[in-house]
Amino acid sequence: MRIIWIVIDSVGIGELPDANLYGDEGSNTLGNLYKAMPKLKLPNMEKLGLGNIQGVSNIPRTKIPAGAFGKAGQKSPGKDTTTGHWEMAGIILEKPFPLFPNGFPDSFIQEFQDAIGRKVLGNYAASGTEIINILGEKHMETGSPIVYTSGDSVFQIAAHEDVIPLKELYSICEKARELLKEDLAVGRVIARPFTGSKNGDFVRTANRHDYALDPFHDTVLNRIEDKGLKVYGIGKIHDIFNGYGVSESSKMNDNRHGMLKVMEHMKIVKEGLIFINLVDFDMKFGHRNDVEGYAQALMVFDEQLGELMEQIKEDDILIINADHGCDPTTASTDHSREYVPILVYGTKIKNVDLGIRESFSDIGQTVAELLETKPIRNGKSFADKILDH
Repeated sequence: MRIIWIVIDSVGIGELPDANLYGDEGSNTLGNLYKAMPKLKLPNMEKLGLGNIQGVSNIPRTKIPAGAFGKAGQKSPGKDTTTGHWEMAGIILEKPFPLFPNGFPDSFIQEFQDAIGRKVLGNYAASGTEIINILGEKHMETGSPIVYTSGDSVFQIAAHEDVIPLKELYSICEKARELLKEDLAVGRVIARPFTGSKNGDFVRTANRHDYALDPFHDTVLNRIEDKGLKVYGIGKIHDIFNGYGVSESSKMNDNRHGMLKVMEHMKIVKEGLIFINLVDFDMKFGHRNDVEGYAQALMVFDEQLGELMEQIKEDDILIINADHGCDPTTASTDHSREYVPILVYGTKIKNVDLGIRESFSDIGQTVAELLETKPIRNGKSFADKILDH
């Protein structure tokens, strides 16, 4: 059997019951996009039952969905990429990764500067595109990397590729990852290289690299490898799991390129897991509150999804879900604490309502059962519900 698992990064489908604890009341990434953009049409996702998911009111329903559909709540505290992906793969956190809305402690910054032999600029929460266009020229004058964070548990380091070469930037990030321990153990350290010549002209490049923590215990990815099958990670998957359980990895330039990569893999890979994160929804549109851009990116994805569905073979199962929300219609530019949609498609998949799952881990447990691996630590499989025996 071959599973194609697509994570549509940040495409949430309504606030979780505890959204008020995160300041996310009213967040509904998909629902609010449909309200704000009457031209938004996602025929292939709607065909799979997107509008039939419980609690959804303004996404068109289909009379007989072509697959299984539902949504999942999150047990782990937090609302970031690492937390979401780890939970869907079987890790439920007891406490959230630390946040630093006021920047990192002076004592740590001094230790970090000593380790890399350079002073740093910034050290506050900011939009990545904005901070490089505020501090970019000073960075080029001084050679000091720009350090910043966000509403996520991240330590981000931006540097011009002509000022700090990629190899050195990656080495700086590796040193930060080593130093960020215990109460400072953020989910990810992120290299953010950019190019350009002056403030207002700087743009980030595709040479981003994430340095995550090692997963706290085995996930469904490890179970798949233990079975003798391979996990083919595309895009951020390798970085999110720090390579743990990812057999082979390939980079992508953007969502469109990522979907093409999936379809290329489908021509070669006969069994195991093809696993991709489509980050553009989140990175390019959600965090920038770009409603029109977000809607357009969804429609492009949906068009490619139709092409991919035509290539589904008899033993294939396609799973689509999100990892959190990032509602571009709200005032916040941070992730939002939301349910995530689940859509499952294949020739063996029944038209069935999966209801509201308690945990993202239900998806990983289902993948484990479908590929006949040992079960993972968390989650309740819905394989029996979806398979048309």
